[in-house]
Amino acid sequence: MKTARRLDHIEPFYVMECAKAAVEIAASPACDPRQGGERMLFLNIGEPDFTAPPLVQEAAQRAIRDGRSQYTQATGLPALREALSQWYRTRFGLDIPARRIVITAGASAALQLACLALFEAGDEVLMPDPSYPCNRHFVAAAEAVARLLPAHAEHRFQLDADAVARAWSPATRGVLLASPSNPTGTSIHPDEMRRIDAVVRGHDGVTIVDEIYLGLSYDETFGHSTLALGEHIISVNSFSKYFNMTGWRLGWLVLPEALVPPVERLAQNLFICASTIAQHAALACFEPESITEYERRRAEFRARRDVVVPALNRLGLKVPVMPDGAFYAYADCSAHSADSWDFCFDLMHRAHVALTPGRDFGRDDPKRWLRLSFANAMPQLEEALQRLARVL
Repeated sequence: MKTARRLDHIEPFYVMECAKAAVEIAASPACDPRQGGERMLFLNIGEPDFTAPPLVQEAAQRAIRDGRSQYTQATGLPALREALSQWYRTRFGLDIPARRIVITAGASAALQLACLALFEAGDEVLMPDPSYPCNRHFVAAAEAVARLLPAHAEHRFQLDADAVARAWSPATRGVLLASPSNPTGTSIHPDEMRRIDAVVRGHDGVTIVDEIYLGLSYDETFGHSTLALGEHIISVNSFSKYFNMTGWRLGWLVLPEALVPPVERLAQNLFICASTIAQHAALACFEPESITEYERRRAEFRARRDVVVPALNRLGLKVPVMPDGAFYAYADCSAHSADSWDFCFDLMHRAHVALTPGRDFGRDDPKRWLRLSFANAMPQLEEALQRLARVL
């Protein structure tokens, strides 16, 4: 069957292709302890090993039991928008009115809505290389062009204002950034973000910032929302990472007030609304008991980082920038291999540890890099590091 030409610009999601291979190897005798094998340790997927805490699960069950499963407004439950407004006030000291918040079917829907609302066919959107692959594919799906700019370790694998200024062209519409970033776990310094935004505003462009890992920030220097720069900033966020609700498919946008009606119109037609059950459940995320648990888990992620990154450095898998957020370490494997794709598959077979090669994350020397996700329990991380040491 003939398919649309836009698909020519959507590459496979190699993270998931590697995951399928890891699952296949995990099912082999080599990974069956009953046959003398060792089980596969999955450090490749960016998903918290924690699930939604008890109050959230109970709220979902209560909503189902009480029959509260009908459609909500396309913008989401008013109570959930108000809860997020209050969260911005208490967590970040920001006054974000609920009317600027749109609840979405995950951050994926949020990005799709933002791209469809803002970008025309042929518009150019500047992004860092490396970056999360799906973000550039949302741009491509809107028939715009994601222009990747090399972002090296000396700039924390992030864009800087000078790079944005040099790259801006008559076709450029704006920037799509992520802070903290997947795959690097690094954030843009607030001062640099302010300079980037000044360049973008000087060209009458748009600044979209993926902040889905902002709740998992470990350094006070970087743990600030870009929304502090003003109402013109567009922020994408999610209940998946900090709030541990990956499969619930729930996210949100914070928009300039004038952009809410057109995004609502798109959401009405494309999604109707986000999952009603998930929205009712998410209200319990903001209970003091839940926040206490989320903060405990954030401290656990930081403790894992503090074990994993030094160990990788000792193994010759150098992590040039300490991740200040999220749960990823972006490591240079060139001391061991000329191609991270082959290297990761070799480790799956020999160490039974699944990592993610750099192919997904950009075009600037991706064979040099791999990503390790430390969203796994400490005993599994320690065992994985021991296996890597054995092989390397």
